[in-house]
Amino acid sequence: MDAERPAPARRGLADQAWLLLMLPGLFWAGNAVLGRAVAGEVPPVALAFWRWALGALIVLPFAWRHLPHDLRTMARRWPLMLVITALGIGVFNTFLYVGLATTTALNAVMMQSAMPVLIVLMSLVLFGETLTLCQGLGIAVSLAGAVTLIARGDPQTLTALQFNRGDLWVLAAVIAYAAYTALLRNRPKVHGLSFIVATFALGALMLLPFYVAESLGGRPLVLHPTALGAIAYVAVFPSILAYLAFNRSVALVGANTAGLAIHLVPVFGALLSILLLGEQPHWYHGVGIALIAAGIVLATRKAR
Repeated sequence: MDAERPAPARRGLADQAWLLLMLPGLFWAGNAVLGRAVAGEVPPVALAFWRWALGALIVLPFAWRHLPHDLRTMARRWPLMLVITALGIGVFNTFLYVGLATTTALNAVMMQSAMPVLIVLMSLVLFGETLTLCQGLGIAVSLAGAVTLIARGDPQTLTALQFNRGDLWVLAAVIAYAAYTALLRNRPKVHGLSFIVATFALGALMLLPFYVAESLGGRPLVLHPTALGAIAYVAVFPSILAYLAFNRSVALVGANTAGLAIHLVPVFGALLSILLLGEQPHWYHGVGIALIAAGIVLATRKAR
């Protein structure tokens, strides 16, 4: 999957924006739930460090033939590579895991739903990019659908939310990823596999001192089955597959529209709960999913 630039003449899976927007939401929904579930068993920095280190090792053989040329290209843009990696790899998921230790998955998903709006603001501040009317309508409709799902059709659910220190970590994570998404437009023009190997490996190096400090500070990683399963999942699905799909979707439809993938997190969270946990479907599931789908269709049609 190549995340270089839009390629209108091609019609492969890597050029289907609607499909690429689905995958990050699916995998990130599992990431938020899993991060909360293992918060007491797997130290947050350890989970983030091994997520990126293992992800880089898995992708390395597939990216090997592209790296000799692409590493030189990325090295020439090293300041931007450091900033992008720090925001999207080092900060985002680490802060999210730290926050999930003291806040709820509901609060985390609710705050992440604001990310498409923050991406628009980042694009405006950094590059002067404004929304088209169709994109603005798409984001608004999609946000309404996400709020409907999160609130379970009851606005009083939102007023009853209690915010704490963990939510500040999640908010900082959301702001960092919004900036990462906006900056992707300027990333080096290299193969998508080369880019994620470089950013994953560099992100793991950035986290290494914090991982060592966490371990020496009384929270060492114990490799029991739960920890191994969690690391395997976050390394493959919300890391390799989600980042390849998300980075490519930014190249195809732009940062503002690609950010709508975040609104699919509560959609897949609801569907997974119904399919795997036996929860009953309700009217708000249908309404929320329909609004999010309509918003994405609006935004991606205009982007194309």
